Amino acid sequence: MLRSIYCLATTAAVALFAASTVSHADAVADFYKGKELTINVGYGAGGGYDTTTRIFARHFGKHVPGNPTVVVQNMPGAGSMKVANFTFAVAPKDGTTLGVFASSTALEPLFGNKQAAYDPRKFEWIGSLHRDIASCALWKGAGQGIKTLPDLLKATKTVTFGSTSPTAITSQHPLFLKNMLGANVRVIYGYKGTKDVSLAMQRGEVDGSCGMFESSVRSAYDQHIRAGEFKIVVQFGRDRTVAYFGDATPMYTLLKTDEQKKVADVIFRQTELARPLAAPPGTPKDRVAALRKAMLDTLKDPALLADAGKLKVDFDPVTGEETTQMFVDFYNTSPALVQQAAKMTQPEKK
Repeated sequence: MLRSIYCLATTAAVALFAASTVSHADAVADFYKGKELTINVGYGAGGGYDTTTRIFARHFGKHVPGNPTVVVQNMPGAGSMKVANFTFAVAPKDGTTLGVFASSTALEPLFGNKQAAYDPRKFEWIGSLHRDIASCALWKGAGQGIKTLPDLLKATKTVTFGSTSPTAITSQHPLFLKNMLGANVRVIYGYKGTKDVSLAMQRGEVDGSCGMFESSVRSAYDQHIRAGEFKIVVQFGRDRTVAYFGDATPMYTLLKTDEQKKVADVIFRQTELARPLAAPPGTPKDRVAALRKAMLDTLKDPALLADAGKLKVDFDPVTGEETTQMFVDFYNTSPALVQQAAKMTQPEKK
């Protein structure tokens, strides 16, 4: 008799849980049905962030309950900080507006940037569209025949890199080469994204670009790589290298102490989150859960993979939970290491 009562109780509990799950799913679907979901991208059109986000957005809506229409808008500014600030404080907190911005920008408050009016631990992270390793590349040897990082470190003529702003990895990474390794480099600011930097290289305004992810290089620069015009000279992965980057020097092999490597971790491990996707703080948890699942389902969609393959774009997603934990872990870094990392990426004072 007791066994029968227990079985009935268990069955009822399972049924109640299932009904609750269906109810939540229905509520999310009811909310999104007929609505427009906007994804703001922190960089200009045609760059790596824009390209990958648009491929993703094309298929995202069919995996979100209620199948909302998904629209991508470019909102460049301050190395994608404009989108980060907007997503945190201005965007509707209902799951209809998401932001894609650099992980380095997300961590600017940790380095004391007062213009970064947000706390990355409070965003509702949907996940990251890709996990990647960053690199730096030079256009036509910077006019000095530079083919390797040792060549760059020996250069007597200043090598210039284009960037959006001091908060972007397109600035932080070459400045690390300057401040930690002594490279004779200078960063020129004001570009809207990597596409604009690419055009500037071809016009002879700058010599190179950093913040070059494998996914971006394959899709936008492959012909230049094959022609020998654009050469990756350094890559920043600690535990692995990218075969596509060829003989580009793994930067960590040049660091001599554990402390130097720990400082480098603060700067470079964050870029593993190559395309983080955030919802505003306070977004309802059931919608966050649905969006997280929809992101992962979208990035397995054969139709998306086919579209991505045509443009030589890869996706290696990071879950929302893992993305959230990574930002928490960064905030647990000792203040001394954070200060050293900030010093290594600090622009030269005029």
